[in-house]
Amino acid sequence: NGAICIQPCSPSFHGETSFVCEDRKWQMLSDACANLDVQSLFQVRMLLGGAGGGKPGHGKPADGAKHFGAGNQSCQADFSCIIPDILSSPAIPGNIADIVKLLKNISMLLSENVTRGKMQSYSRIANHILNSSIISNWAFVKDRNAGAILLDSVNLFAGKLLLKNGSESIQEPFIATKGYSIHRNTSGKSFDFSMEFNSTGNITGHVVIPEEELLRLPRASKAISVAFPTLGAILETSQLDPAFVNGMVLSVLLPEELQSILLTFEKLNKLEQLGAQCVGWHSAEERWDPRACRVRAHNVTAVVCVCAHRRRTYTSFSILMAPAAPRSSLLDYITRVGLGLSIFSLVLCLVIEAVVWHHVTKTEITYMRHFCLVNIAASLLVADVLFILAAIVHNTALNYQLCVAATFFLHFFYLALFFWMFTLGLLILYGLLFIFFKITRSVFLAAAFSIGYGCPLVISILTVAITEPKNGYLRSGACWLNWYETKALLALVVPALSIIVMNLIVVLVVVVKTGRSSLGDGCKSQDLSSMIRVSKNVALLTPLLGLTWGFGLATIIDSRSLAFHVVFALLNAFQGFFILLFGTLLDRK
Repeated sequence: NGAICIQPCSPSFHGETSFVCEDRKWQMLSDACANLDVQSLFQVRMLLGGAGGGKPGHGKPADGAKHFGAGNQSCQADFSCIIPDILSSPAIPGNIADIVKLLKNISMLLSENVTRGKMQSYSRIANHILNSSIISNWAFVKDRNAGAILLDSVNLFAGKLLLKNGSESIQEPFIATKGYSIHRNTSGKSFDFSMEFNSTGNITGHVVIPEEELLRLPRASKAISVAFPTLGAILETSQLDPAFVNGMVLSVLLPEELQSILLTFEKLNKLEQLGAQCVGWHSAEERWDPRACRVRAHNVTAVVCVCAHRRRTYTSFSILMAPAAPRSSLLDYITRVGLGLSIFSLVLCLVIEAVVWHHVTKTEITYMRHFCLVNIAASLLVADVLFILAAIVHNTALNYQLCVAATFFLHFFYLALFFWMFTLGLLILYGLLFIFFKITRSVFLAAAFSIGYGCPLVISILTVAITEPKNGYLRSGACWLNWYETKALLALVVPALSIIVMNLIVVLVVVVKTGRSSLGDGCKSQDLSSMIRVSKNVALLTPLLGLTWGFGLATIIDSRSLAFHVVFALLNAFQGFFILLFGTLLDRK
């Protein structure tokens, strides 16, 4: 495509025929790269005064300069020489990252006297990586702050736009810029945007500068607004709820004297059950901040926001939507008290097991039963502690990697809890159905560890490996598995509910077998009583665990129901107490 790939000269380089620019120490390759380094391309073309087009020939360094021509001034005037190469390059993750860096460099180094031509070229470059058809590629961009860098760069560059005849309007499909001259006698100014969001239709946004705000202006000035219909999907949310951007992102660049603006956002998703929150992008902390705005009006199709304009902090705004989960101090109280009691109960359970271990593990069946119970208690204890640590990591806004690690181990130990319950169920089937087949303790331990910890480890690793590269592992604003975008939470829910169903089937088998008189003829009465005790554990704990996660699913399906949230919090927080009660305290032996 006439692209030129360049890299610093290196003795170890073995590639296509090249010539060396002795004065600049560059190797210039005539064959186009699959992954075009657009930033380097821009730099070399500006350096050599490029006007683009065609392949360079092989020869002396001077030939390269001749090929590019003498259009250096026109290229610096509007960047037109780099547009064809950038638009012809595929918007793959590596190119997206390069173009973001390029736009940042242009906004920092070449933003003086931004003419209409400059802004048009800049918008065309940005539009290339904001196209709705390639938004999913942003998930693979290594720099997680690339979206925020792009937003800041565009705002910085657009803020220097020169207004010809008092107004300017530059529109691309996925980025639009409008500007007006304003002064204290202006009777209110508004910006109206109607832009393509995807192949199905457009989305609108509206910015109003109130007349009383304009009275604050000491002199004539300008107001610039930039609309991004697709950028919201790129900027990561960091709210406590699983919130997502549900409208276009509107940047408003005003004089410092103006402090309040009105914005109207059309909703992308117009479902009635979605709550609305007006937010401003905190440029320093790179997150959506609800303190910047408040909701003035809200209906099924649109939200009107009143936002505080702070030139150094808040210049970009949007709306976040999330299923309206109930806010209740009762839920917080249940969680705190329940977790405290659960952790205390599990520690007590493990202490009791340690004290009486030699007295209650005299047969193989009882040893295996108590071994499973100890691992169930230990798994839930670690999970409860990790739950608290995950909350601390989130609330103190520590780094992303810590949150991923906390979620991974939380997922692993919750799964381990259920797989050890499953091992307990298999132990019952072994005791009842394989009466004359005895396994050694070492074989049991190997099988139990493989099921109890091996299966959870495989599932946890696969979940993070599949969803994390797409930024779909974590739930928005919490150290927990994602549900709304990638359904990563199913990697816990499906194994857990499957094990619950299988263990309930085991309980039914126990009821049927113990009802037959022939059962006692085939096994010792001591083993039979041990199997019945194990069955009681499973029969009591399995429905409780099933109810717990059943109500967990109910909170997702009907997130507004306070009753579902309260029951789920009660059952979930008190699981440790239930294990102590039904696994240890109610065992007469």
